[in-house]
Amino acid sequence: MNTISVSEYPPPGAIDTHAHVFGQGLPMAAKRRYTPDYSAGLERYLSLLQGHGLAGGVLIQPSFLGYDNRYLLDSLGQARGQCKGVVALDPATPSAVLREMAAAGVVGVRLNLFGQLLPAFQDSVWHSFLSCVNRLDWHVEVHCPNSQLPDVLAPLLARGCKLVVDHFGRPDYRLDVDPAALDYLCRTADTGRVWVKLSAPYRIWSEQTISQSGLAARRLLDAFSARRLLWGSDWPHTQHEAPSEFDRALQHLFDWVPNAQDRSAILADTPRLLFKY
Repeated sequence: MNTISVSEYPPPGAIDTHAHVFGQGLPMAAKRRYTPDYSAGLERYLSLLQGHGLAGGVLIQPSFLGYDNRYLLDSLGQARGQCKGVVALDPATPSAVLREMAAAGVVGVRLNLFGQLLPAFQDSVWHSFLSCVNRLDWHVEVHCPNSQLPDVLAPLLARGCKLVVDHFGRPDYRLDVDPAALDYLCRTADTGRVWVKLSAPYRIWSEQTISQSGLAARRLLDAFSARRLLWGSDWPHTQHEAPSEFDRALQHLFDWVPNAQDRSAILADTPRLLFKY
């Protein structure tokens, strides 16, 4: 992997659109796939942004904290506008709470559906919740197995939502790379309301197949254009922690998208508009 040269630093205003902050001792969700044994605090994250020439970051509610967004909201306050937030919420949450969160810097709600039942989007509670999300001009961030994307994206698009799909749409390429796995996601590009994150390749490819990540990135770039692609570090890379992983995450983008104008759109123009910087 090549080292990023000084001339290839991120463009002014570049945003990391996917990171998590948390501390030890926080109350954990009863149903969780993972429990961290360390802290990943805001101060450390902000120092990484500064050290890599990034202007800001988007803090995503980690699944193991469930609907308890207090740590994230406190971090947004400490960040003083440098970070935006994406929360996890019960759809029955009152609209007044969502408005308070929007004033604090929240710009979206995350549906992390790994190990969960698919939401009953046809129910009235979801209709009311998504209507409030749309009025706030938030996006819905979707993190689910690739096979579930049609069942999740279609009803959300029908409700008029803006959607951000995590981590390449989570195809499972650890054993075999199937180009058709991206077909449905690419077809949603025609809606103009779907964005995709180029992030966390280690959650999709094995070390033996990760070289194929460039092919997937180029296919998504062809389908969505740089105006609806995003980059995220996925810091602190839970369950894939390594001291150099943030560097590798940024280098991956330079390898995937060699055109500087496209990278500038992915790193700065697109996220600044979508996340209201």
